[in-house]
Amino acid sequence: MSVGLLALLDDVAGIAKIAAASLDDVAGQAAKAGAKAAGAVIDDAAVTPRYVDGFAAEREIPIVWKIAKGSLRNKLLILLPVALALSAFLPGLITPLLMLGGLYLCYEGAEKVFGALFPHMAHAHEEEVGSVDPAARSLEDQKVAGAIKTDFILSAEIMTIALSAIPEGGFWMEAAVLAIVGVGITVAVYGGVALIVKMDDAGLYLARNGIGALTRGFGRSLVKAMPVLMAMLGVAGTAAMIWVGGGIVLHGLASFGLGGPAHTLEHWAELAGHALPAAAAFVEWATFAFGSGIAGLLIGVLMIPVAGYVIGPLLKRLKR
Repeated sequence: MSVGLLALLDDVAGIAKIAAASLDDVAGQAAKAGAKAAGAVIDDAAVTPRYVDGFAAEREIPIVWKIAKGSLRNKLLILLPVALALSAFLPGLITPLLMLGGLYLCYEGAEKVFGALFPHMAHAHEEEVGSVDPAARSLEDQKVAGAIKTDFILSAEIMTIALSAIPEGGFWMEAAVLAIVGVGITVAVYGGVALIVKMDDAGLYLARNGIGALTRGFGRSLVKAMPVLMAMLGVAGTAAMIWVGGGIVLHGLASFGLGGPAHTLEHWAELAGHALPAAAAFVEWATFAFGSGIAGLLIGVLMIPVAGYVIGPLLKRLKR
C-alpha cells in the first residue's frame, strides 16, 4: 500500500514538473511574442491618449477604462479565436485581412491630416461617409467607439505578429501565449495611457500641496507641459496609424509577389544603417518607418475619395 502511494506521489510530482515546464515555456514564448509586437504596441499607446483630449478630468480614467475593456474584448473574444482558426484552417486569409486593416489605418490617418489642412472639406467628407454613429448617446460614446475601432486594427496586427513569433506547437500552447500577450499588452498600454492623461492632475496637486518651492515649481511645469505633450501625442498617434498601415500594406504586397516597394525601402534602410553604424538598428527602423509613413499617406489620400464616393454611399444603402 505504501509503495503504491509513493509511486502515485512520484507520478504526481512528475506531472507537476511537466506542468511547471509548460508554464515556463508559455511565459517565455509570450515574452518573445510580445517583444516582436513592440512596434505596434508603441503605436497603440501613442494613438489612444488623443481620444480623451478635451474631456473633463473626472471623465479621463472612465474613458480609458471603457477603451481598455473594448480592447480586451477585441483581443480575447474576437481576434484570438479568429487568429487560431485562420492559422489552423485558412492561413492564406491572414495577410489579405491584415492588408484591409492597413488600408483602414492609412485612410484614418490621412483623414486626420486632411482635416487639419482643409477643415471645411473634411467636414463635407465626414457627411458623405457618415462617420458619426447615430446610435451613440454622446460625444464620449463616439470617441470611445472610434478608439475601439482603431484599437481593433492595431490589436489584429499585434496578435498576428505574436502568432507568427510562436514556434510550431499545439493549439493550447498558441491559445495560452496569445491570451497572455493580449492581456499583458492591454494592461501595459492602457495603464501607461492612464498615467499620461493624469499627469496634469498630479502636477496640479504638486503645485498646490508640494513641499518646497522646487516641488511646487515642478508641478506647475508639469501642468504647463501637458497641453504640449497631448498635442505631440496626437501627432504621434496620427503618424503611427499612417506608418503602421503603410507598413502592413507594403509587407502584404510583398507576400503576393509585389515586393518592389518594400524591398527598395528595406535597401534604403540598410544603407542608412551602414552610414551610421553606431545606431544602425535605430536608423534602419526609423528609415523604414519614415518610408512606410510616406507610402501610407499616399495610400490614405487615395482612399479618401474611395471612402467618400464608394464605401460611404454603399454603407448608407446597407443601413437603409
